[in-house]
Amino acid sequence: MEHRARKRFGQHFLADLSVIDAIVRAIAPRPGQAMVEIGPGLAALTQPLVERLGRLAVVELDRDLAARLRKHPQLEVVEADVLNVDFTALAERLGAPRLRVVGNLPYNISTPILFHLLEHVAVVEDQHFMLQKEVVDRMVAAPATSDYGRLSVMLQWRYEMEDVLFVPPEAFDPPPKVDSAVVSMVPRAQPAEVDPALLSELVQVAFSQRRKLLRHTLGRWLEQRRFTGEFDLQRRGEEVPVDEYVALAQAVR
Repeated sequence: MEHRARKRFGQHFLADLSVIDAIVRAIAPRPGQAMVEIGPGLAALTQPLVERLGRLAVVELDRDLAARLRKHPQLEVVEADVLNVDFTALAERLGAPRLRVVGNLPYNISTPILFHLLEHVAVVEDQHFMLQKEVVDRMVAAPATSDYGRLSVMLQWRYEMEDVLFVPPEAFDPPPKVDSAVVSMVPRAQPAEVDPALLSELVQVAFSQRRKLLRHTLGRWLEQRRFTGEFDLQRRGEEVPVDEYVALAQAVR
């Protein structure tokens, strides 16, 4: 029976074989590696991955698709909302010190998924995700650009990232109304030690009113915390590099 894409799950199934092949090449799976695919859908990416790996864990919310996937003996199916999956516990269950995580993420919840995985970065070897091109642009954006924001800072603090592949709408069935891209994310070996919750709050305040100078937003936030150190507030949030935000969070703490 044919499976119809469900809007509430943000389903757009990858169908272009040349794009699938390019993604698999970018991931470069090797036999025996512990890999988790988020949102396998109709298994377009799942099949070539499991052929190269031998075994693959998949996280699928749609119960009809999960039932289909369970028929494949080489797949470990986790039927759940990915935002509720404990990836640290999953790595332990799979007997792997670290996981490779891949997937065509539902575009309507891609940012929450990225932040959820950030909490489990200690057990992640690398991540390759298909995302809305606009989101990937924000992830890899440099300071002093319009795409640079909270997502850029929070992810660049913890990952080396690269936009590795452009994917047009017609590569999917049904086609989304946006362009897509594949991003490679490798956790930094020695990230600066900082309280993630504090950094997140600080950066959120800094970008809360993008057009205003930081003295109007972050300045007040720092005053409330009786911060007496030096930090140039005569800039907009987008003009401050990642390492300066991190250093400020360390100093505030």
